[in-house]
Amino acid sequence: MLIKTQFIIMNTSKLFTSLFLIGTMNYACNTGAEKQAAGDEIRLITLDPGHFHAALVQKSMYPGIDSVVHVYAPDGPELQEQLRFIQQYNTRAEAPTHWREEVYKGPDFLEKMVEEKQGNVVVMAGNNQRKTEYIRKAVAAGMHVLADKPMAISTEDFNLLQQTFREAATKKVLLYDIMTERSEITNILQGELSRIKEVFGEQEKGTAQQPGVVMESVHHFYKYVSGKALKRPAWFFDPQQQGDAIVDVGTHLVDLVQWECFPGVSLDYQADIQLQSSTRWTTPVTLSQFTTITGLDSFPAFLQPYVKDTVLNVHANGEASYTLKGVHVKVGALWNYAAPEGSGDTHYSLLRGTKSHLVIRQGKEDGYEPTLYVEPLGDNNTPAFEQALQAALQQLAGEYPGLATEKSAKGWKIVIPAKYKVGHEAHFAQVMERYLQYLQQGCLPEWEVPGMLARYYTTTKALEMAVEK
Repeated sequence: MLIKTQFIIMNTSKLFTSLFLIGTMNYACNTGAEKQAAGDEIRLITLDPGHFHAALVQKSMYPGIDSVVHVYAPDGPELQEQLRFIQQYNTRAEAPTHWREEVYKGPDFLEKMVEEKQGNVVVMAGNNQRKTEYIRKAVAAGMHVLADKPMAISTEDFNLLQQTFREAATKKVLLYDIMTERSEITNILQGELSRIKEVFGEQEKGTAQQPGVVMESVHHFYKYVSGKALKRPAWFFDPQQQGDAIVDVGTHLVDLVQWECFPGVSLDYQADIQLQSSTRWTTPVTLSQFTTITGLDSFPAFLQPYVKDTVLNVHANGEASYTLKGVHVKVGALWNYAAPEGSGDTHYSLLRGTKSHLVIRQGKEDGYEPTLYVEPLGDNNTPAFEQALQAALQQLAGEYPGLATEKSAKGWKIVIPAKYKVGHEAHFAQVMERYLQYLQQGCLPEWEVPGMLARYYTTTKALEMAVEK
């Protein structure tokens, strides 16, 4: 059955509905998961929240989800930060939420969660060192899992994750990760235009030196979330707990490559992916900067191996080159201390086609907003091509009315109405709406589990290769 998915998103100013076409998805139920019965409320559990993404899942309310959320965590500042975010959402002036957090805090929080089983969907976003273990325990207890990326930060984790997906099928529960970048409008439209041959042509396979697909993201340690400066835990800077950039943020990039270039395809990571090269390098963080971000006045003992001359060298950057079904791909994830004034995290994406390049840029000239460009190649830069591009936008108008073009230096900029630019924080509600639909249907799209295995194989194998250098 082919369907189109509608997502309801709530922000601080109003409730609005946006329609997003998430590729052509085959909803064949191959997992054997039991459907969420109509009228049965979903009861959320938040396990060991240590990352603000756990709170962003609750920035909106959702029909069919109990407002009582059971939280299991060790006591400490990370738990308090999670509760502060929820209180902020509950007390905001416009469209306040009404979550009620029932908290168990103690060193045996994981065992207590499994013993009490107060919910049927476990949300995880925090320290990644034990996340794969957490996922395995929740699945073994028969609970669904919605996990922030990454679900695996090492080859050992990947092997355990494979076993866990098999157990999830046996237990009839759905294990899914939070891929917010699929909801960003320029990523969606880049994928859509790449499937219109009159505009894009065919995907170039490229070479190792000139890949057919290039994606890079730049993130920042110091940033604002929900209007306030983000306080990060010290372990965020430890590759053993957070993971190197290539297995952390790199997960989003690898997913976008798969999702845009091979939509609806069940990938076989053993046959379809060949790692070619990988590297990693560090970002320096001074003690003063570390204090600003964490509130701590010294580097803890577990970070001392990465400290040289009072500067913390964070494993924050990684790059990998590989082929996916013969297409040469290069992905890179980088972290700086803080963004230039007026900017924020940025994303760059290039798909090389035989007729045009589809490029997402997010630089100063674009007002630091992700902007999609269509750049015809050579003899394709003709009035006929422009007509084909306009026809393509008309083709997309049923799902995305209001798209237009504006001439640019190398071709055309796609002018996207503001209503589609909902922002990163709103994307968590979109992912949750998607996941709720899967729970109601009792299945994931048949390509999702192979896709998750493919991306975590790619990232963990790339890190393994980089470490061996």
